[in-house]
This record gives sequence, C-alpha cells and structure tokens, in this order.
Amino acid sequence: MKATLKYLAGIAGPSGYGSKTTAEQVTQVCSVSFTSQLTAIITGATSGIGAETARVLARRGVRLVIPARDLKKAAILKEAIKKQSPWADIILLEIDLSSFASIQRFCAQFLSLGLPLHILINNAGKFSQKLEFSEDKFELSFATNYLGHFLLTEMLLDKMVETAEQTGIEGRIVNVSSVVHNWVKRDKFCFSQMLNPKNYNGTRAYAQSKLANILHAKELSRQLKARNANVAINAVHPGIVKTGITRDHKGFITDSLYFMASKLLKSTSQGSASTCYVALNPQTRGVSGKYFADCNECHCSDLANDEIEARKLWKHTRALIHRRSFPGITIFS
Repeated sequence: MKATLKYLAGIAGPSGYGSKTTAEQVTQVCSVSFTSQLTAIITGATSGIGAETARVLARRGVRLVIPARDLKKAAILKEAIKKQSPWADIILLEIDLSSFASIQRFCAQFLSLGLPLHILINNAGKFSQKLEFSEDKFELSFATNYLGHFLLTEMLLDKMVETAEQTGIEGRIVNVSSVVHNWVKRDKFCFSQMLNPKNYNGTRAYAQSKLANILHAKELSRQLKARNANVAINAVHPGIVKTGITRDHKGFITDSLYFMASKLLKSTSQGSASTCYVALNPQTRGVSGKYFADCNECHCSDLANDEIEARKLWKHTRALIHRRSFPGITIFS
C-alpha cells in the first residue's frame, strides 16, 4: 500500500527521481560534450516509449541507429526527431526481431559501418493474443521479446566491449522488461514449452518473455564481470504506459477496466524515463545485473533473481542458437 501511494504521488526514491519523472528530466544532467560521442541502437523505436527514448537521446546528441521492420514508419520518426533536433545523426536499418536471419543481416550491416557502439536498448515488445509462430517456428512473443534480443545482444557484444576498451566509456545494455514477470510460476517456466506451447495464453507468454529478459540481464552481467569488461546490463520496468501494446492486452484488461486504469497510466515520457536513466544517467555508472522501476533499483521476483535458473536459460538459448548453426556469434561460457 505504501509503495502504491508513493507511485501515485510520484514521490522520489533514492535516485532523486520517481514515477512522475520524465526522460527529459533524467538526462538533463548529462553533458552534451559527453553524449555527443555516443552511439546507441534502440529496438522498437518507431512508436511508444521507444520513440520517446529515441527522441530524448537524439536531443542530447547521441547518434542513433534505429532497426525497424517498417522503414516507412522509421523514416517518419526520423523526420519528426530532426524537426526538433536538426543536428541529430540517425541511421535506419531493416530488421525483424522475430527472425534470426534478419537479425544476422542487420548486425552485418551495422558492423560494416565501422561505428562504435556504446548503448544497446532492447526495447521492442510483442504481445500476441493468439498463438502465432515466427519464421523460425517459435512462439512469436518469446521469439521477438527474448530470443531476438538475446541473439542481437550476442552478435553486437564484442563491438560493445571493444568500444568500451578503446574509448574508456562504459557500455550500457538495457533490457526493457515488465512487472508482469512476477506473474510467472516456476513450474510454468519451461524453455521447450515457451518455444512451442501446448496450451497458449497470450498474457502468460508475454510475462514469460519478460521474465526471460531479466534473467538474461542477470546472467550476462555475471559473465561480463568475470571478463572484467567495461559493459553493464540492466533490466527496467517502464511502468504501465499508454501505448499500443497496452491496448493489445485485452485478454486481461476489459474496456471498462482499461478506462479506469488509464487514469493511472504513465505518459510515454514518464514510461521512457527509467530506460533513459539506466542508459545515460551518471548515477548508474558501474551498476549491472539490476532491475529498475521508476528510475530506482528495486526488487524483482525470486524466480528472476535465481542465478541457477538464469544460467540454465542461458545454456538452453545458446544450445538452440548453436543448433541453428549461425556463424559470427560469440557466446561466453
């Protein structure tokens, strides 16, 4: 109850920020002379909190690489950002995060540009009401939200580590998760069932993928620390935001409940604040393997904190990718 009241009132936490804080506010402390050196990749940037994250980072001088399935929508976003920030450096490349082959093509294109990579924001999210499969024959929400981001991160990780070594600037990876990861029960978190569920429930599938995002951050953080790599990875809950994916959740939110809940929903600027805070704010330097909400480190579920479960998920995912025999992937043991 106390936490709920704190959220509703927008009371600041230890970071000095809270639920009402905007992405603009958390990046005001960032020096333009510093941020203008940075290059960031943001998935799911053509709408919602991804678009706001892109707008704010561009305003701070960060070079943006925007992977998009719909390049027309991406071009519209680019035009809108450049109207506000004419100096913005924005590169658009095609990707379908549910397709391993498409992710490979994107990474090859990006790496061929010879650019550094300081920030990777795994923001794109898919909620599917009915059972659908990716072209690789995996359940679509899990394929997009988790498998796609896992593969993308792995293929770009060496570039991030190299950039950090060459520039002395900490690399930062942000996995956008959700508080709904708490809904997942241990006996329902089975890798093979998430790939090809027998009894499909859209909300459960989405929650499972968001739990996997946190476990990914926990395990990769452990591995990066073991390598003494100057790259951090964290997971964030953006809050319940007025975006298209929220409206897609009619499996558990009726129209009337949505109307009432909408009075408590965050704006996209508030929803993107935690992402921007973890990606750019000086206060999060050196912080890795954590879970943030309302721009403050907070507790995630016991299952999300389970190091054995995180390692097991990593191994299953690595084995799956290896079976597909994709070249150019470096996966750390």
